[in-house]
Amino acid sequence: MDAVKDFAFKVVTGLHKAIFRVSKGRVGGRGFGMPVLELVTTGRKSGARRTTMLSTPIHGDERVVIVASKGGDDRHPAWFLNLRDNPSVEVTMEGRTRPMTARVATRDEKSELWPTIVESSKGYAAYQERTDRDIPVVILEPRKSEGG
Repeated sequence: MDAVKDFAFKVVTGLHKAIFRVSKGRVGGRGFGMPVLELVTTGRKSGARRTTMLSTPIHGDERVVIVASKGGDDRHPAWFLNLRDNPSVEVTMEGRTRPMTARVATRDEKSELWPTIVESSKGYAAYQERTDRDIPVVILEPRKSEGG
């Protein structure tokens, strides 16, 4: 059953990516009432660039918050495992691409962010109820330039 879910997710994500890229974000730039971003990570096993489309319940110039919900699945999404092992990521959102650094929110940060996340989309609360896994909240921040 996991293989079927994974295949369906890849098909939907691939279609979304294609539409997002061709339209430069004009189509597919919002999902579930939230802005959508394209996240590029480095594959933890392959070292290859991996892209996925995600919605962001909290976003601004200094941080973008994403949720590793995987629809309430008991497994972490692959993109989360990738950025956990290599936090240097690239984010394209609202026509702008920028290098960012990912980190998992601390317990206190998650407690502070979770009410806003759930307010943005009630689905996140349902996802957390569906699994025993503590769904990670990830904070993406602009990458600091070297030497500065």
